[in-house]
Amino acid sequence: MAWGNIYRRRMRVFTLALVIYLDYKALEQREKWISKSKRSALWEKAHERNAKRSLSLIIELEGLWVKFGQYLSTRADVIPDAYIRLLKQLQDSLPPRPLQEVRQTIQKELGKPISDLFTNFVEAPLATASIAQVHRATLLDGREVVIKVQHEGVKAVILEDLKNAKAVVDWIGWAEPQYDFNPIIDEWCREAPKELDFNLEAENTRTVSRNLGCTNESDGNEVLGTVNVSIPEVIQSTEKVLILEYMDGIRLNDDADLEAYGIDKHKIVEEITRAYAHQIYVDGFFNGDPHPGNFLISKEPPHRPILLDFGLTKKLPCTMKLALAKMFLAAAEGDHVALLSSFAEMGLKLHLDVPEQAMAVTNVFFRAATAAKESHETFKAAAEQRSKNLKEIQEKMKLNHKEAKRFNPVDAFPSDIIIFARVLNLLRGLSSLMDVRTVYLDIMRPFAEYVLQASISKEPNVNDQWIWRTPIHSDVEDKLRQLLIKLGNENKILGIQVCAYKDGEVIIDTAAGVMGKYDPRPVQPDTLFPVFSVTKGITAGMLHWLVDNGKLKFEENIANIWPEFGSNGKDIIKVYQVLNHTSGLHNATVNIRENPSLICDWDECLNCMAKSVPETEPGQEQVYHYLSYGWLCGGIIEHATGKKFQEILEEALVNPLHIQGELYIGIPPGVESRLATLTPDLNDLQNISGIDPSELPSTFQPTMIAQLASTLAPLFNMLNTRRAVIPAANGHCSARALARYYAALAGGGVIPPPHSSASQPALGSHPHIPKFPSENSKKQKASRTKDSHANLNNDHQKNLNSTETDANGGLFRNTSNTGYTRLLDNSSSSNANDPSTRADSRHGNTAKKFVGNMFKDPRIHDAFLGIGKYENFAIPNGKFGLGFSRLRSDEGSFIGFGHSGMGGSTGFCNIDHNFAISVNLNKMSLGGVTASIVQFVCSELNIPLPAEFSPLVVATPLIN
Repeated sequence: MAWGNIYRRRMRVFTLALVIYLDYKALEQREKWISKSKRSALWEKAHERNAKRSLSLIIELEGLWVKFGQYLSTRADVIPDAYIRLLKQLQDSLPPRPLQEVRQTIQKELGKPISDLFTNFVEAPLATASIAQVHRATLLDGREVVIKVQHEGVKAVILEDLKNAKAVVDWIGWAEPQYDFNPIIDEWCREAPKELDFNLEAENTRTVSRNLGCTNESDGNEVLGTVNVSIPEVIQSTEKVLILEYMDGIRLNDDADLEAYGIDKHKIVEEITRAYAHQIYVDGFFNGDPHPGNFLISKEPPHRPILLDFGLTKKLPCTMKLALAKMFLAAAEGDHVALLSSFAEMGLKLHLDVPEQAMAVTNVFFRAATAAKESHETFKAAAEQRSKNLKEIQEKMKLNHKEAKRFNPVDAFPSDIIIFARVLNLLRGLSSLMDVRTVYLDIMRPFAEYVLQASISKEPNVNDQWIWRTPIHSDVEDKLRQLLIKLGNENKILGIQVCAYKDGEVIIDTAAGVMGKYDPRPVQPDTLFPVFSVTKGITAGMLHWLVDNGKLKFEENIANIWPEFGSNGKDIIKVYQVLNHTSGLHNATVNIRENPSLICDWDECLNCMAKSVPETEPGQEQVYHYLSYGWLCGGIIEHATGKKFQEILEEALVNPLHIQGELYIGIPPGVESRLATLTPDLNDLQNISGIDPSELPSTFQPTMIAQLASTLAPLFNMLNTRRAVIPAANGHCSARALARYYAALAGGGVIPPPHSSASQPALGSHPHIPKFPSENSKKQKASRTKDSHANLNNDHQKNLNSTETDANGGLFRNTSNTGYTRLLDNSSSSNANDPSTRADSRHGNTAKKFVGNMFKDPRIHDAFLGIGKYENFAIPNGKFGLGFSRLRSDEGSFIGFGHSGMGGSTGFCNIDHNFAISVNLNKMSLGGVTASIVQFVCSELNIPLPAEFSPLVVATPLIN
């Protein structure tokens, strides 16, 4: 291309871009002084004149700008109607190239004149596009074909247009920083030149046809079925000429013929979408240019879509294909954690922590397509959402308006998803063009699920790394792992952790399976599981710690420390009545059915507790407080101490036990990569029966539980729910942290020596410790709060120091007669030469430092169970003591305490045998897997089996 032509072409592009930009900017200023009733008409006129300017220049310049115009003409869901109506002309055909040029190209490429190649050559082109012109012809053997002939000199034009487009995008990014399209144009610059090699297009066509089962070489996927589309057969190709099988069809914008042939538009769009879902997720090789001109509909029944033009075709690396499938399913299920994980896997990096916006943007990708007549509302909603996002970023980053406009939240944008996003946008435009509504989440989901599940080795028999590579601590653990493998092969386990202590020492610490249904990463010892009501036992421990330190009294009226709570007859409700579920507030909860997000609003939930009305007389009837328990306890804790709930959790439990980073109630930012994802076992949950309805509140009956479990899984997978403080239900912990907690409680509060150094990373080694904002004012502070803070901390430190001793100095019993054989020395000694002690000292801690006692009360077990001097605070034969579920032997005597959660996770201890165990699961069931594990371990250790885990009672762990 001569320099003069290059210069004129560049000037024409920049001039038009500037004219359109200034036109809209002037209108933005002008509309401030115009009544609202006239604004719409002004904008429509502006769109009309600028669309005409664009169309005129595109037809004049041709080249890449035709493709750009074709793309805009398909976006009826977001582009103003004037642009759609005018640019739509580009989908049909451009002015034809001279026939002599076509003949010369064919003869040059194929080595023969047209007369020697075809018995018939139709001179009038079927279509003229930006890169090539298509003619119909008949081969010497009688086959009907089409010949695609590249325009002379188009390569130089396309390359020049790419440079100009890049310059325009750079200028827009400077003038309007919130519209930075550089990643898009960069990917176009890489991919567009590939369309100029028709040999490559021929091979792409053969590959896609084979993948979709359009040839005899493939019969389609047995699971997903056949994709009902057609693709022309490739006859011959050179760099500039492509000969394809002729297929007679109807264009998508030919409404008259579509109606005449009785074609179902919705079915056509759905089948095209299925074809692209297969290409993207299953094959990882897809056509990147699905504009309306690249489709026909066969005239013969069953009226299949015909896919054309595979010049711009994208091949995805396997890792990117899986990440895109994971992103899709995360958006479908509202799983923020999986979404952020998929971003990391595909290389998409964000500058700031805005998971809600990330989910919102992703949902825009996969949202249902709207009909063209709804495009104005869609466009308006998108603009409003952008403004909302900008405001949120501005507040989060403390930016002024100008800085916020120039702030780009994306740090790194992977090029592979540019064409992917373009395809989704073009498909959405296709739906709008044909005036049908398409729900992409429903159509594409089976394909994304298929490829992701096929990539995950969930069962031990196909995954030799199913059990995480930690040494075996005892012969019991060795046998237990065989049981886990059996359960895994029976598809009863997705991901699991089991940890057990005996006489203060670790005897089991096993992690196995994967982190989620769509997350192939292995479960590790430090993986964090959501454990639902297991959290209640942790919250109970915090209240006992406050009582033990003189900060609170069980018999105290809650209203004394929480004045707002005293309304509606609640002034007589005492602390112990909340702990043993007899406060009468079992149904006091926010309406999570109508607005599930309310459970994430801590202040609103406490306010709800303060305004609630008892349904039964306090202290008379024990009915499970499935959610209200946590907020009632949380309110008591904060009002009694003047501190944040999570501060007390750190002070009372996390720091003394040295389990930093592995026990949270409300996770902090930074731990998302370690979160397991919940999946309900719906088949198992449907079998729920045999639960006494009288033990449960009216809003939590057995008939609702299966439905509630399937609802709660996606709700508690959401990141904003995981970050909320819900002390009855959203604890996140590792099994080793939970087992260590119950091991300490089993010993009367004696803190075990450091956890086994064989488990890596070491327990307590995570550097992240959440920081909590201080509150300048707390109206609810009790008058004694200030004076008792220092005493509380000093007393607690004295308590730790007074019981501090060598780990071999008598606090822990010998394991020689316990019925099991230890296979690994795991820190039972604090000797300085012990390698396990040295392993923990890397974190600045020695074994001796952590040996101490969390409680001063020598009868603390009686307090947990509500017996002895505490028996007046509990229902004599009630299921609950003071915050914990009482565990009984088959004979009915109390042997321990703990708490289980919906779906099967559990943590408990046996006092007489100084035994503690925890089981964490991410496949929610009635608790049969947990019961099998507990039964096995107790049998191996000759420890009485809690009746709650007997073979006849397997639904109990689900409810408690």
